[in-house]
Amino acid sequence: MRLAPCTIKAAMKYVADNHRHLKKVAGGRFAVAVTEAGGIVGVGIAGNPWQEWEGTGRIVITRVATNGARNACSMIYRSLTRAAKALAYSEVWTYTLPEESGASLRGAGFTFAGMTDGGEHDRPARRRRPAARPEPKKRWVVKFGGVD
Repeated sequence: MRLAPCTIKAAMKYVADNHRHLKKVAGGRFAVAVTEAGGIVGVGIAGNPWQEWEGTGRIVITRVATNGARNACSMIYRSLTRAAKALAYSEVWTYTLPEESGASLRGAGFTFAGMTDGGEHDRPARRRRPAARPEPKKRWVVKFGGVD
């Protein structure tokens, strides 16, 4: 397997076709693909942190999708984390479902940072559609001591 550059548009298409439970991504900042025998076996998208995070040095890996290729998830998480560090981000965050083990994340240097509260995104002043997966999620983070 090899890492390959990937546009946000191509990564979003791969996610729509292959992600297990969340098919739609609201854009991104950068993406990467993992290829094998000339074909894409997985992608990852980092991007568009919450508005209150703008300028804080944090970025979120919003989606990773693979065809099940061994170690593809770890390669993607590691690559996106290295790219974030090179782009002077100080922290990388991501979230998984409670039933997911986090083995790929630990392998890529993430540490477990607790559970989210879960819930809906809808507020009286900001109406939203019901969340696809409103249950609490596992929160994972990588913090860089200093950026070279």
